[in-house]
Amino acid sequence: MFTIGTKNTVEWTVEPEMLARKMGSGSLDVFATPMCVALLENAAANMLEAGLEEGVTTVGTRMALDHIAATPEGMRVRGEAVLTAVEGRKYTFSVCAYDEKEKIAEGEHERFTVRSERFLEKAKAKKAE
Repeated sequence: MFTIGTKNTVEWTVEPEMLARKMGSGSLDVFATPMCVALLENAAANMLEAGLEEGVTTVGTRMALDHIAATPEGMRVRGEAVLTAVEGRKYTFSVCAYDEKEKIAEGEHERFTVRSERFLEKAKAKKAE
């Protein structure tokens, strides 16, 4: 279904709500690490979404990321996910992010397929306990 080496790319413009100071992940007005994680998860998740059967989605379970360069508000950022392994329900990606000048992050990301309804039922059951 999914071919090793398949690559997906997403691009965002760094908006004020994506800055570390605004997100509470730091004190500077630069692209926040949690937003960098979201950019890269988005690239991986979007790659898989179209090929999944109805009622199935993926959830991120692991992100190992080195955020190596700062990006100011207003710059474009690009997240790339390359599928490197498939083991049953687990999908592993090599991920990299770039701004208009340089590589800003690199790492590895894992996602698992889940049945959406069942997954949500288990999550909601925590509130009933």
